Amino acid sequence: MIIPAALRRRFGIEEGSLVVAEATEEGILIRPAVAMPIEIYTPRRKAEFLLSNAVDADDYAWAAEEVHRMGLDSETMPHRNPA
Repeated sequence: MIIPAALRRRFGIEEGSLVVAEATEEGILIRPAVAMPIEIYTPRRKAEFLLSNAVDADDYAWAAEEVHRMGLDSETMPHRNPA
C-alpha cells in the first residue's frame, strides 16, 4: 500500500514506516505502528542467566546441572557463583 506523501507528512508517518490498518465502520483506519526490537538469546547467554541468577548453593547446583544438560560447561562462561 502506498500512502501519498502529503498525508504521510500531515500525520507524521515517514516513508517506509510500519503502519497498522484496522477496519472501522467508516472505512480503513491507518496509523503508525510501534515495533520493539527483541533480543534472541543464544544457549550460552541463557546459561549465563541461569548461573548468575542462582540465589544459593542448591539453586546454583541446579543451574549448573541445567547448563550441563544444554551441552555447555559452566566453568567456561562468566557468571556469579553465590556459593
